[in-house]
Amino acid sequence: MLDQLVEFLRGIFTGLDIRAAIDIAVVAALAYAILGLIQGTTAVALLRGLALVFIIGAVASNLFGLTLLAWLLRNSVPALLIAIPVLFQPELRRLLEQVGRAGGIGRSAVSTNQRTIEVVASAAGRLAERNWGAIIVLERQIELGEYANTGIRIDGALSIEFLQSIFYPHSPLHDGAVIVRGDRVLAAGCVLPLAESIETGHQYGTRHRAAIGISAKTDALAVVVSEETGRISIANNGRLVSNFDDAKLRRVLPMIYRTTTAEALPDIFRRRLLPRPS
Repeated sequence: MLDQLVEFLRGIFTGLDIRAAIDIAVVAALAYAILGLIQGTTAVALLRGLALVFIIGAVASNLFGLTLLAWLLRNSVPALLIAIPVLFQPELRRLLEQVGRAGGIGRSAVSTNQRTIEVVASAAGRLAERNWGAIIVLERQIELGEYANTGIRIDGALSIEFLQSIFYPHSPLHDGAVIVRGDRVLAAGCVLPLAESIETGHQYGTRHRAAIGISAKTDALAVVVSEETGRISIANNGRLVSNFDDAKLRRVLPMIYRTTTAEALPDIFRRRLLPRPS
């Protein structure tokens, strides 16, 4: 038995040339990118369920000679090829957007702006002290024009006082999100997509669900201030991390607020992880 296995493996590697090696590497890179992209999302559970059904069905049909089940599994593969783009539409869309960002030569990317980070961190700290709810979305490579159109277009200079006036509890725009592009406020009072499902077990409010939703559907970064607790959170890539203050924001935001095309390239092959605050 062992000799047969060794002979089988030797036959595989003997016929392996440069072209086959490149082919395997490309397929492995694509598989790694897709798996990294869906990690931590509901697509993982869906993919795990599909794999489990096929494995159990294949084993049962072979062990017990279930001809009808074997026929059903074989003929369901073409249907799955059509269903997969529908089931994994958000993840596939994000992957294609990241590929487009990496290859977008000549597109003027929004540069990482230290002043923007300073203003957002200081404003979030002041809003947290007053328990004023807020959600500030920092645009990166994917333009957020469609979400900006749901609110009031401003295109004003970003400042601490401006953000405080927007999120003042009696302001007509305080319930919506502010979208920041570079060092300017693109729009305020914006409506964001809510996270469809949250698997952490926490009961998040609308602002936190909107922050998770916009960071899951785009590459935007969202800073949220809780109206109930004054707690500051960051949503990045569909994940939410809480218990920040303005000092921690100043340390963390420069590491994850990356906007240039060169910085977007590695995201195709590895998932952006949000550092946990110390």
